[in-house]
Amino acid sequence: MFRAVQRPAPVVTEDSAAFWDAADEDRLVTQRCAACGRLRHPPRPMCPECGSLTVEVVELSGRGVVYSYALLHHPQHPAFEYPVLAALIDLAEGIRIVSNLVGLKRDEIRIGLPVQVEFVSTDGDHRVPVFRPVDVNGSVAP
Repeated sequence: MFRAVQRPAPVVTEDSAAFWDAADEDRLVTQRCAACGRLRHPPRPMCPECGSLTVEVVELSGRGVVYSYALLHHPQHPAFEYPVLAALIDLAEGIRIVSNLVGLKRDEIRIGLPVQVEFVSTDGDHRVPVFRPVDVNGSVAP
């Protein structure tokens, strides 16, 4: 039976498990230091601000803007359409996340473009966050 190639599954570690478990439920989360309250991404065992090992997981709005982007052409993998629209997203809560942009052409990308998270399937029945442009009213673009 033929099966279309899907994005590779994420590599889940002890530190990132809460992030990927939430993504599988179409939720975007991050770590917050339980001692000083700093949000952090990517997930890690220690707060870079105060050094605490205590952590909470908080849900994020999924809204942000494009901070930077790159059009990736190589190396190519059959699970992706090229060029890959890779972006650094400034989330409304004040942290950045690396992801992909979907639902737009490469000549439509611009710094400051408002975006909203959505989730796409990967191999192994996982989900990963990607970002789609939103219009000035906050509605997700088609």
